[in-house]
Amino acid sequence: MHIMSQSLIFILRTAVDIYVLILLLRALLQLVQADFYNPISQAIFKACAPVVEPLHKILPTIGKLNLAALTAALLIQWAFYLIIVAANGLFPTQLFAYLAVAGYDLLSALVDIYFWGIFILVISSWIGTTGHPPVQLVNQIVDPYMRPFRNLIPPIGMIDISPMVAIFALMFIQSRVLPMVGGLITPLLS
Repeated sequence: MHIMSQSLIFILRTAVDIYVLILLLRALLQLVQADFYNPISQAIFKACAPVVEPLHKILPTIGKLNLAALTAALLIQWAFYLIIVAANGLFPTQLFAYLAVAGYDLLSALVDIYFWGIFILVISSWIGTTGHPPVQLVNQIVDPYMRPFRNLIPPIGMIDISPMVAIFALMFIQSRVLPMVGGLITPLLS
């Protein structure tokens, strides 16, 4: 593949990954009912509005689950794969198989969001910035995932090891579960 096309693919991939991450964060913010007036929440909602608002007319929010944001993330990720396949001169005969790949990427991104969210909370607890608005927002997103681990594993004195166990669970998902899911998707692409 030509070096210029590799560079363009890298730029496109980065832009898609960032926007899909923002869409997933928007869905998570609504799911956990995070502080809407946090400046970061406001920025995320504004960045997603051009894509999510038109989809809201078709896809309603079910309870706290924003189907429009999740669908937008899935469709943008899917469109990226279709563009790459079409740019390489191949017609995607397995059009819907790439939809499964896009779904896999979203699951992987969710695991990454929680992994880095827990990491940010651990570091911020060490340096004492837990009251900072971005850290509070991360805490609101990660807390529903962390709560079962905190209930299961009480602090040992002043040390809370539940984040470590939660990270190990995410690492297990990333290293064992997601590759099994990927193994189920791979035959669809051939």
